[in-house]
Order: sequence, then structure tokens, then C-alpha cells
Amino acid sequence: MPTTTDPLVSTEWLAAHLNDPNVKVVDASFKMPGVLPLPKDDYLASHIPGAVFFDVDAVSDHSNPLPHMFPSAEQFGRDVGALGIGNDDTVVVYDSGGWVAAPRVWWMFLSFGKDVRVLDGGLKKWIAEGRKVDSGPVAPKPSTFKATFDARRVRSMQQLIANLATRAEQVIDARANERYQGKVAEPRPGLRSGHIPGSLSLPYNNLFDAATGTMKPLDELRAAFAGAGVKLDAPTVTSCGSGVSAAVLTLALYRLGVENPALYDGSWTEWGAADGPPVATGPA
Repeated sequence: MPTTTDPLVSTEWLAAHLNDPNVKVVDASFKMPGVLPLPKDDYLASHIPGAVFFDVDAVSDHSNPLPHMFPSAEQFGRDVGALGIGNDDTVVVYDSGGWVAAPRVWWMFLSFGKDVRVLDGGLKKWIAEGRKVDSGPVAPKPSTFKATFDARRVRSMQQLIANLATRAEQVIDARANERYQGKVAEPRPGLRSGHIPGSLSLPYNNLFDAATGTMKPLDELRAAFAGAGVKLDAPTVTSCGSGVSAAVLTLALYRLGVENPALYDGSWTEWGAADGPPVATGPA
């Protein structure tokens, strides 16, 4: 398999480069709807110095009723430029430390033509090490970001419906296994319980150390995918509740050298709708 540059950077690296003019830091923290305080309020209370806030819900296709779907290349470029980020900048993305949204924003950047980095351990590790944080808003100087969308990195529901017959791509579900099996109700109202038929279960929180917030070593990641029945040399699509935590699996696959794992953007919010495609329940 082709190898890739590891997208993770350490807190030590970021601390050493925090004042570099071309290093731009992005807080991509995210929470489920209705959970307070809001991620933006958390950011305003405490963030890495100079970090701008990337709102996953704002940088999305507002014409689509599904939550935080990929925007157009034009909108992504405009929104990212407004955050003071240009094509030649070195971008480091982090979240609160729960590995929920930083990988999603990393994948968005990659899908729109920009290779960025994810802070291993996020804000949780940064604060645990006693590093400086700031509060309040950051007013970046607007920049120009030209985005070009790579459709290979994203899958639609129609593509996954076609895949039910061909099984050309293996689908991995990042949600909790109880949700995958259909044993519990979905947190979003009105959705059916279960999983995409034929998909595999690998909860995203199995891929990082909850105590430190850091992603597990490569050998442990490899073992986790193998334990879930994933073949690293086969085409892969990741899925979750709404296309956010699936990117944790995508990031881990990328670190293992898997070329172009795709992400199902609509994920269970789309598939699990009352009038959606077939649903399976029970273990894989």
C-alpha cells in the first residue's frame, strides 16, 4: 500500500512553531445538538493562542436539510479565507480532545485540496501539559484560499445503495456498537436503529487513549481494524451518525497508509431516515 505522511503533530511541535507567521491554528471542537455550553462558547472561554474557530455547521451546505454536509468548493474557499487561512499556510487543527471533529475538518481540507495536520491529544493534552491558553475572540486578517473538490474522498447515499449489490467497498461504522446493532435508540429523533447492511463495526473511541487524548500507536490501530474484520488492502468507506466521527476512522486508515479511504457524508442521519434504504440489526 502507498504510504502517506503522518497527519498528526505533537503538542511539542506546535508549541515550538506557534509564533511562526505561516502556522495557522484551528479550533474545530464540536458537540451534538442541544449539548451546552456550545462549542463556540468553549472556544471563547479557552483556546490555544491565535486559534480561530471552525464551525462545522457553518462551513456546510445550508441548502441541504442534513446536518453539516460538505459545502461547495467556492463556499469552502470563502469561509476558510475569512478565517485567515491561505493555500500556502501550515494548518494545525484541534478539538477539545475527544477526537470528534478535528479529523472531520482535516478531511474537509484534504478533500478541498489542502494537506493539513491534526494536533494529537487536542486541547485536552495541551492544557494537561500546562501550556498557555487564551480567551475571547480572534480577529484574523482575511486571506485567499482556492479550493478544488476531490469527489473521490466522499460517498453519497446513491453510491452506497449501489454498493449493497456489488460490495466493491467495505463500509465501516464508527458509532457505538449498541447503536450499530440497533439495541438503543438513535440520539437524533425520527431515525431508525441499526446499520447499513454488510457494514462493519469499529467505534471511533477504540482508536484513541481516553486518558491522554492521543491516538493509539500504529500497531494498535492495525489490530483494531483487523479485529473488526477490516481488510486494509480493500477499498473502504467510513460512516457514523452524521459524517463527523467517521473521520476518526478515516484518519487512522490514512495513518496506516490506506490510500484515499472515502467518507459517507450523510451517514446514518441520511440512511436511517424513516423512508431510507434497507437497515440491518444485530452483530456484524
